[in-house]
Amino acid sequence: MSGTNTFHVYYEQDADLQWIRGKKVAIIGYGSQGHAHALNLRDSEVDVVVGLPQTSASRAKAETEGLKVMTPAEATAVADVVMLLVPDEVAATVYSEDVAPNLKPGNYLVCAHGFNFHFGKIKPPAGVEVFLVAPKGPGHMVRRQFTQGKGVPCLVATLNEDSPDTLLLALSYAKAIGGARAGVFRTTFKEETETDLFGEQAVLCGGLTSLIQLGFETLVENGYSPVMAYFECLHEMKLIVDLIYEGGLSYMRSSISNTAEFGDYTVGPKLIDASVREKMQGVLDRIKRGDFANDWLSEHQSGGQQFKRLREAAKTHGMEEVGRELRSRMSFAKPQ
Repeated sequence: MSGTNTFHVYYEQDADLQWIRGKKVAIIGYGSQGHAHALNLRDSEVDVVVGLPQTSASRAKAETEGLKVMTPAEATAVADVVMLLVPDEVAATVYSEDVAPNLKPGNYLVCAHGFNFHFGKIKPPAGVEVFLVAPKGPGHMVRRQFTQGKGVPCLVATLNEDSPDTLLLALSYAKAIGGARAGVFRTTFKEETETDLFGEQAVLCGGLTSLIQLGFETLVENGYSPVMAYFECLHEMKLIVDLIYEGGLSYMRSSISNTAEFGDYTVGPKLIDASVREKMQGVLDRIKRGDFANDWLSEHQSGGQQFKRLREAAKTHGMEEVGRELRSRMSFAKPQ
């Protein structure tokens, strides 16, 4: 198998908070990641402002937390470090309209996903260094772990790999949001972007949800109860994933029955076979060429009608209806 097992990982002793404390940081956006970054930075004694449009419903939420809120343009104009935490599909527009006209030489531009920078949708001007700090978890977890004295692992990268000061600032930022408590791993914009998209599409979201749904449909079409199909193909997934998360595949296999383990070894590879590997390679090739990025941005720019149809169809699938009914009866399975 190609690749390397070597990597750079940094912890709290490897990062100096004074680097980021010496800067004024603008967080553009106040969604899942935005609120976590802003609050964690503030609690780490970093000077933070939040950039939101005048019409944004999130302004009140940020102000309630005691954060200073400005428009994205105003926040960029007063900041040394500008963190773009808006959705990929709108980031280039926000950048061109509000951020770019207000950047100054010596500023730093930051993102939590390299999508727009790697695929050339955002092109920073000369004199502005770019770095990435990407927590490997959703914003609510980044915030909750921080308040509990823990952290979520982060990735860091610099667009200009010959700028050591930019890396030190990136590590300082990652420490300020709690990442260095768990480990900060160095990567590149290319690697973070392409692996993130591939993981989402082929395994974590696209692959997993399709596998669950097809398993449910197969059982129901063969006359089995939708309730049983839901339990076997979706509900118990958490048990397996938790075990894998805690100790890897071998740990999970040591915790299940011998019957289940034998089925894992002998049946799994017949389903997820060489033809699936070939399709995965095709998915990765499309990502690397920029085809998926262009498709997604074109979908957004045209109004997102296909996306909306797919989302609605997924919500009304029979498995979702069964799940809503079952979860309503489970005190332990309430969405947070």
